[in-house]
Amino acid sequence: MTPILYPPSRPQSVGEVLDTGFRIFTASLVKCLPYAALAVVSGQLPTLYQVAMGRSLLQAAQQRYRDPVWWLLEVLAIVGTITLSNALLMRQHALATGRPAVTGTELARGLRLMPGVLLIGLLIVLAMVPSGMLAAFFVGALRGHTSGLVILLAVIVALTPAAWLLVRWSCSVTTLVVIGRPALDSMSHSWRLTAGSLWRLSVIYTVALILIVVLYVLSGIISGIVSLLIARGDIAVFTATAAAIVVLLGAIATPFYSALALAVLGDLSVRKEGGDLAQRIAAPAMQ
Repeated sequence: MTPILYPPSRPQSVGEVLDTGFRIFTASLVKCLPYAALAVVSGQLPTLYQVAMGRSLLQAAQQRYRDPVWWLLEVLAIVGTITLSNALLMRQHALATGRPAVTGTELARGLRLMPGVLLIGLLIVLAMVPSGMLAAFFVGALRGHTSGLVILLAVIVALTPAAWLLVRWSCSVTTLVVIGRPALDSMSHSWRLTAGSLWRLSVIYTVALILIVVLYVLSGIISGIVSLLIARGDIAVFTATAAAIVVLLGAIATPFYSALALAVLGDLSVRKEGGDLAQRIAAPAMQ
């Protein structure tokens, strides 16, 4: 019998939230790998097209915006990646709550929720633009006039508001997909849930980010060695092997992100709104 991992029965500590995320990740990884791998491949469609056309990186950068096929593939990549990521999160939620996963339903609902997720992403990016512009201004104004450390500190200060907004809205997409709230309502709900939990969430996300960075660095080293051994000087084989390893890494990392997001939403829901509401979250509203 599959253990019920979501929602938690009580508010959790930082370590317990991370542990719940890992447990959801390990319990759902095998069944989520197809969605995750397809999502990674979908996001690489424009790049794969450029490679298939035999274009160098410089040529691709110069020609892609004038190529209608590239634009079409870019749209398909966005739609496909978001849809598959939504389906992946729904599958993890179903498995964590002890319910069966239904591929057709997940994909159909994932596509239906895609515009809302895209809207949330666009609004968050737009809200962070001022911080990005300020950081770029500091880099341009201070370059050549002061040390790199001072520039780095200035950039960190400029990006702090963006990081704060990102944490406050970090539960928006999970709320939309799991609970079924509209996009703007999901952002408002995330804002309420994360109030007063800035430092806890910052620690959780920082630990998760460090783990992912370590995974990618170690895997990058290993994949480079493996690719060289397999390719034996053949550039085409090296490129293909490296691309396959990138897809595999993405297929592993993506479910980890969503599992942690699910664990965070469950903890905040119990912490802020009580166990009864958290239990209702386990039965998402169908749109």
